[in-house]
Amino acid sequence: MRFRSNILPWLSLGAWILGAQALPTSQTSLHLDSNGSNRTISVQLFNELEEHSRIVDIAYCVGTTGIQKPFLCASRCQEFEGFELVTTWNTGPLLSDSCGYIVLSHPPSPPRIIIAFRGTYSIANTIVDLSTVPQEYVPYPDDEDESQDTSTISEKLLKPLRGSKRSVEADEENCTNCTVHSGFLTSWHHTRPQILPHIESLIAKYPDYQLTLIGHSLGGAVAALASLDFQARGWDPQVTTFGEPRVGNQALMNYFNRKFKLGDIEGAESSYRRVTHVDDPVPLLPLKEWGYKMHAGEVYISKASLSPSVADLQHCAGDDDPDCIAGAESAALEARFDAQGLKDMVGEWWNEEEAMWAIPARYKLWQLFFAHRDYFWRLGLCVPGGDPRDWYRKYPHSENEEL
Repeated sequence: MRFRSNILPWLSLGAWILGAQALPTSQTSLHLDSNGSNRTISVQLFNELEEHSRIVDIAYCVGTTGIQKPFLCASRCQEFEGFELVTTWNTGPLLSDSCGYIVLSHPPSPPRIIIAFRGTYSIANTIVDLSTVPQEYVPYPDDEDESQDTSTISEKLLKPLRGSKRSVEADEENCTNCTVHSGFLTSWHHTRPQILPHIESLIAKYPDYQLTLIGHSLGGAVAALASLDFQARGWDPQVTTFGEPRVGNQALMNYFNRKFKLGDIEGAESSYRRVTHVDDPVPLLPLKEWGYKMHAGEVYISKASLSPSVADLQHCAGDDDPDCIAGAESAALEARFDAQGLKDMVGEWWNEEEAMWAIPARYKLWQLFFAHRDYFWRLGLCVPGGDPRDWYRKYPHSENEEL
């Protein structure tokens, strides 16, 4: 069939209706682990995570074609009835870049204040170039107006994050021996003054709206650090991340788990969902050999190709569930150790020529363009209906079509 010049508007127009029809409406059978715990994802949670993936996909319009008020863009904006754009931000194209948008979700959509944090394709460079100098993490936010602070970035990073009286009263727990990836923390420091005044104003104006953070890739790391900041202020964010990298050491991950009450296997009511996907290398980076760990709250997509069903998702137990994304790393490490031995493995981590830590080939960095983007949809392109490769499965077609 010849390609019709007027097909694109119809593709975009039908996105929301046809996308909604594809969502599951019935529950799969229970999936129990060896301890009898229920790993099964509910239909409600599946549909919520799928919606969140489309919301964060829109963030890739920031810095390209843009998002305009009331909520207009070249991607999926028309799929969200009742959304009202508040603002966008873009801190620049450096390793510590941060982009995203804030939107109000009014009825008939669930009432929410949504902050969507965009990812970046420089994620591998960010991890390698800035991971060798982890920084002390202090949980209490500084309430000074950072937009008026003339300190250099280095001076800001060396400042203690002092807590205001309000912050300390909301959260008096220290984070003992916690360290954080300096690049991710810098990204959050760049983002914080851009969004905090808006969030404070919106919470005051819409106290019944759920504060919701959604991030992909680097945006997942920034969302994670933002969520701890907001927790320290006495706010109660709901967080969903896709392909979130490791952001800090074991002490910081323990702090995460306590703050969000994450433990063995979380249910749909959990306030933090860390979604991972088979073959995605980013949730396994920076390397655990460098001292970085995962936190709990993982929801694992076991199907490599698009699109997953409810049966392809499962709740995971604890920080490093061998039946989830951590299992891929354990298998790769075991195979590599058997083949090379410990001495050669350590040599693989160190790039002698560039005198820096390197990411071993077993982490399949080419999957940054595939598995790392494939969360319900292929994320990362601001075009009508999302990535064009989604259109074939999203819109009606016949077997005899030609382009």
